[in-house]
Amino acid sequence: MNKPFFLLLTATMLLGGVTHAQSAGKHPAGSDRDQLIGAWRLVSLGDVTREGTYHAVAGLNGSLIYTADGHMSVQVAYPDPSVNNDYALNGYEASFGSYDVDESTHTLTHHVQGSITPGLVGKSLQRAYLLHGRRLTIHSTQPDEHWQVIWEHQ
Repeated sequence: MNKPFFLLLTATMLLGGVTHAQSAGKHPAGSDRDQLIGAWRLVSLGDVTREGTYHAVAGLNGSLIYTADGHMSVQVAYPDPSVNNDYALNGYEASFGSYDVDESTHTLTHHVQGSITPGLVGKSLQRAYLLHGRRLTIHSTQPDEHWQVIWEHQ
């Protein structure tokens, strides 16, 4: 191996280690926040009845992304283009912003900076979460919202 290449490789590895150590210093390794970071694929989204029965919407596609520096983005495509509600417009849901995680209460908060539905912009949406293996279950903490979303880490 030639010396300049070896020095470049060594410097790159050292800088990578410093960056990882700085990141790890902000959040404990293996913390829930660390486990959230990355891309998630939608497994299911549906309503939960008062009796606890889960009714998933068929044919959905979606993506959820959490970055290490505190940004998030979510997109969900519904098979029915006429779906319109607080989160979706014309069968499509999309929003982005920042997020916070409270591991003591198992809640995360999405601070919406932009959305396909203008009513979400500027809101902070608190969600309960459960990490189980490669799966992430999220549901609303609002008593009038009875939905649940399951994501799988990609």
